[in-house]
Amino acid sequence: MEKKQFEATGHTTTSPQAQSPTTVEDADVPAEARPQETSFERQYCVFRAGRERFCLSVLQMEEVVEWPAVTPVPLSPAFLMGVFNLRGTIVPVIDIAFAEGRRPDLKPRHVVVAALQQEPGQEVMRLGIAADEVIGTFAASEPLQVKDAPRELSHCCGMLRHETDRLALALDLKRLAEAFSVGVI
Repeated sequence: MEKKQFEATGHTTTSPQAQSPTTVEDADVPAEARPQETSFERQYCVFRAGRERFCLSVLQMEEVVEWPAVTPVPLSPAFLMGVFNLRGTIVPVIDIAFAEGRRPDLKPRHVVVAALQQEPGQEVMRLGIAADEVIGTFAASEPLQVKDAPRELSHCCGMLRHETDRLALALDLKRLAEAFSVGVI
């Protein structure tokens, strides 16, 4: 049996299925999107990039910063807006809404800085996501709606219902880093 720490509450419980997928199909679904035996609230930060709303678990976020001075990277992919210095750490900024065609005179207003622990013992990878608007944080006690997630967006692991009638695409940070690979910066 494994101990699982509840993400938003800090409580622990012992559950034989706390971390293990229940079926082969569940192996690709993040733990936060899988149904759990006990319900507890998870906190998500919801933001808009382009015309779409996205959300990210607050446990994967470091902070939200106002649009910084971003240095363009020569010969970089279209989705890489550049890099910026966050207290001595160089953070790449990706535009997950680049396919919609952002107007060059309208820069995003915020950067959502997320942290991804790649492998035990390795350094944490920081990734900035360009956001036009940060809508707020929302608590959800139900699991993400996995079956409704768009299949063509490999970096989305489900959908979060918030504000009673709104949906936000839930980002899987590991898949996002793979889909928008910026290499070693």
